[in-house]
Amino acid sequence: MKNKTTFSAADVHHIAQLANIPVTEAEEKKLETELGFIIDLVNQLQEVDTTGVEPTHQVTGQINVFREDEVDEERMLVQEEALRNAKNTHDGYFVVDAIFEEE
Repeated sequence: MKNKTTFSAADVHHIAQLANIPVTEAEEKKLETELGFIIDLVNQLQEVDTTGVEPTHQVTGQINVFREDEVDEERMLVQEEALRNAKNTHDGYFVVDAIFEEE
């Protein structure tokens, strides 16, 4: 398949900026060709005649894999049981180390 769609280095740079992805000059050069090839493949797929083909929304044949949302009190833990093995608790809650830094 011949590559018909072309991207300039400026196009690739702009797309990389929009995606917030750092791209080197060597990668930009390579992506000029590869992005065009990808777009051409997508265009080729869009030309396929799908008349009479049912849309596929799931392929397992299962109708409903979820159970009703009912409370099973036999499987529930009381608060003390849930906190029993916690390293650190405070007023009935789990206490964990902070994962965000304040600036």
